[in-house]
Amino acid sequence: MEQTRPPIASETTKSRGFRIKIDFWSLGALLIAAIVVAPILAVFYLALFPTENIWGHLLSTTLPRYVRNTLVLMLSVGLLSASVGTGAAWLVTRYRFPGVVWLQWALLLPLSIPAYVGAYALVDFLEYAGPVQTTMRDMFGWQTSRDYWFPQIRSMGAAILVLSAALFPYVYILARAAFREQSAAGEEVARSLGAGALGRFWRVGLPMARPAIAAGTAIVMMETVNDFGTVDYFAVQTLTTGIFSVWLESNNAGGAAQLSTVVLMLVILLVSLEKTSRRKQKFFNMTTRHRPAVRVDLTGFWGMMATLACLIPFAFGFVLPFGVILSHAVDNASSWAEPVLIRALWNTLFVGGIAAFVTVLAGVFLVYGVRLSGKALPRQLLPLTTIGYAAPGAVLGVGILIPLATVDHGLADFLESITGQPVGLLLSGTAFALILAYCVRFFAIAQGAADGAFGRVSPSLPLAARSLGRTRGQTLVEIYFPMIRTTLGSALLLVFVDCVKELPATMLLRPFNFDTLATLVHDQASLENLGEASPGAILIMLVGLVAVGLLARANR
Repeated sequence: MEQTRPPIASETTKSRGFRIKIDFWSLGALLIAAIVVAPILAVFYLALFPTENIWGHLLSTTLPRYVRNTLVLMLSVGLLSASVGTGAAWLVTRYRFPGVVWLQWALLLPLSIPAYVGAYALVDFLEYAGPVQTTMRDMFGWQTSRDYWFPQIRSMGAAILVLSAALFPYVYILARAAFREQSAAGEEVARSLGAGALGRFWRVGLPMARPAIAAGTAIVMMETVNDFGTVDYFAVQTLTTGIFSVWLESNNAGGAAQLSTVVLMLVILLVSLEKTSRRKQKFFNMTTRHRPAVRVDLTGFWGMMATLACLIPFAFGFVLPFGVILSHAVDNASSWAEPVLIRALWNTLFVGGIAAFVTVLAGVFLVYGVRLSGKALPRQLLPLTTIGYAAPGAVLGVGILIPLATVDHGLADFLESITGQPVGLLLSGTAFALILAYCVRFFAIAQGAADGAFGRVSPSLPLAARSLGRTRGQTLVEIYFPMIRTTLGSALLLVFVDCVKELPATMLLRPFNFDTLATLVHDQASLENLGEASPGAILIMLVGLVAVGLLARANR
């Protein structure tokens, strides 16, 4: 009787076939990360292989001026913002003086004012026909500008002041948190050794808060590089304005990409310096009993000086622009009913709302997918997805529109070959490109919020849910979401607010005859029609105030 031979391993495998298990969450996370990083890679590709290489022409003509102005603006705004933000944070955390209770929160309000709105307000307030110079001529009997001297308003100096007034809260809020976390022990030791108030600040408080101050200053400098509305209004030629000029006026996408790479190099350098400063500056609390520093009462002359030191940046960064714009909005009440404003408001709500929802949803999916995969590649890609927030909007516009237009034309040709009917551009000719740019630009906010929220959930809860038969998707919806929805709601609002204020990417990527509040305000203000621009500016500021309120609540 012939005995049957058991099949060898290879035969068993062949008979059963190969079953490849596809991890839906890991695959989705990799796809999201690729979409976020792709525009940056596209910029480098377009810069290396341009259709028309004008790099030599840029080097010999405009590039040195663009780089010089950008560096001067970055360094000046960074230094001024760091000085104002750090000084204000030290005063409100270490001293009690008249008005400190409300000033410590009021110093956050300039975040609600886009820098370009502050630029419009400052020029309107200080220009020749503005209230300041008009009052001076009436008081002293001057007839023309030849009778007196007044500083040039539309200049590099004015741009530095406006940007610093709008951006110093980034340094203030991080420095304030760092000063509040410092123990009183260090200052007590310094005081016992004879150090005065200034000595305790320079030798104890400032060194320990330096990483936080460096992080805030880096954010300020990156936002300065990203700015277009302010520098364009003040006629300061920077790398960002150069991208617009080379692309839109010279119709050279490759040259715009080459300028974008210079911007990206500056941003990467800033991020690297900021991380290096944090790595080299580490301080630890050596006691388990943390005692916050006791505030010192300031009265009389010094109390008034402290109040004034905090009041000036608040007045210049919030009261002045809000007051000027509000006065124009009241004087032009009929502008609130203009159809163009209503359309711009709807467009802003539409693209901003969709972008915020998609961004937060993608951030949750990415973080959850990375946590489930446990593989090295998704975890390594996770930090790269935050680069979009550091990349200026103009750079993302270059990296998104040109590759997207290529894909769009191919898709249109393919559909036309099938249907026999011209279908037009489906992606780059619609608001899709704008929404995609918002998602990439502000993905870091959603990803950071989701990562922090997931980290606060005890691992035992999802493990218990899985042991009871819940799938990964059900665990996310039934266990994680109820515990992280508050954080996700805050992230949703913050992304929406940033979408409302974003100007450079919107100007480059918006469809024809498609205005948002930001572009409407910029277009009207560029025509010196601040009255028509004021209702849209007020709406932008009100949206920003909601976000600042949430920020203040989270940092109590």
